[in-house]
Amino acid sequence: MTKRDYYEVLNVARTADAETIKKNYRKFALQYHPDRNPGDKASEEKFKEAAEAYAILSDPDKRARYDQFGHSMGGAGFSGFEGFQDAFGGFNDIFGDLFEGFFGGGGGGRRRGRGQRGADLEYTVELELVEVLTGKTFDLEIPRKETCGECQGTGAEKGSKKKVCTDCGGRGEVRVSQGFFTLRRTCSRCHGEGEAIEKPCPACHSEGRVRKTRKLQVKIPAGIEHGSRLRVTGEGEAGQGGASRGDLYIQVLIKKNKTFERQGHDIYCEVLIPYTVAVLGGEVEVPTLTGKTSLEIAGGTQAGKVLKIKGEGVPAFGVEGRRGDEYVKVDIEIPTKLSKLERELLEKLAGERKEKIQTKRGLFQ
Repeated sequence: MTKRDYYEVLNVARTADAETIKKNYRKFALQYHPDRNPGDKASEEKFKEAAEAYAILSDPDKRARYDQFGHSMGGAGFSGFEGFQDAFGGFNDIFGDLFEGFFGGGGGGRRRGRGQRGADLEYTVELELVEVLTGKTFDLEIPRKETCGECQGTGAEKGSKKKVCTDCGGRGEVRVSQGFFTLRRTCSRCHGEGEAIEKPCPACHSEGRVRKTRKLQVKIPAGIEHGSRLRVTGEGEAGQGGASRGDLYIQVLIKKNKTFERQGHDIYCEVLIPYTVAVLGGEVEVPTLTGKTSLEIAGGTQAGKVLKIKGEGVPAFGVEGRRGDEYVKVDIEIPTKLSKLERELLEKLAGERKEKIQTKRGLFQ
């Protein structure tokens, strides 16, 4: 079968630089890797084809010969996948960085003493909308894993020692054959440490950590948004093997308010005003997050009009001295019961405006 052009295989131009060739090869290698396509011979062939193309185009001398002579390369042609392994020192040495994350193992030497970072934790707190004005301090009790005080995190009983892991011979990794190539993976027995515990610590059962409750205070800043996530560095679970702690993430929720709706730094509410004030103008009291305030109503105000009270919203998160506004939507209050005098006055007003109304003496008098 005629070989495809190596540049075509990797979908790069003949003028492509080394980084572009490497980037495209990685994409094809991950796409057609046999572990992602078990039993798929076509994918396996494409994987081999991409590896062959990369072996030539990644080497400046071989690429120059290929550009001049094509696949014959002036009598120094490619000798198959086995030749590729021989010429470049083995599959793992070339592609260890590529498959390290994918297979959970990887390229280089021993992993002795390489600990595992502690897990991150998450805690949820709720604030009232009015508490957003100044922020709030919470006293939290966080259950988490701490370094074992008995063994100081080693996982071994006092006086005992660790011994070389028999599964990996102290390397911290084992070799696993996968078809036509070999992979290195972290040893499942010693978890990459290269050493195994002979006598487990009775307090932590060899884990090196025990569960405890951590008490701490967390200040939620003013102006925080609903759904915000704050990080408290180093307050997660303890790491293993001397590794660093994880972090604590605080999920912040703002409770719904019956009176106000928040939009960013601004708040919105609705108020009923007397129809006489709407017509003639005046002042009414309206609610705010901190109590009540007077709002001036201009004569002839229509239902649905929105009025602004400057600076009565919530603080802008992270911006000192800046605060949003309050927007008040006006609705007209229509009385359901009238005194005798109120009715008489309204009837006179209707007569003055030549409006047809219902009266006690009949309809549309």
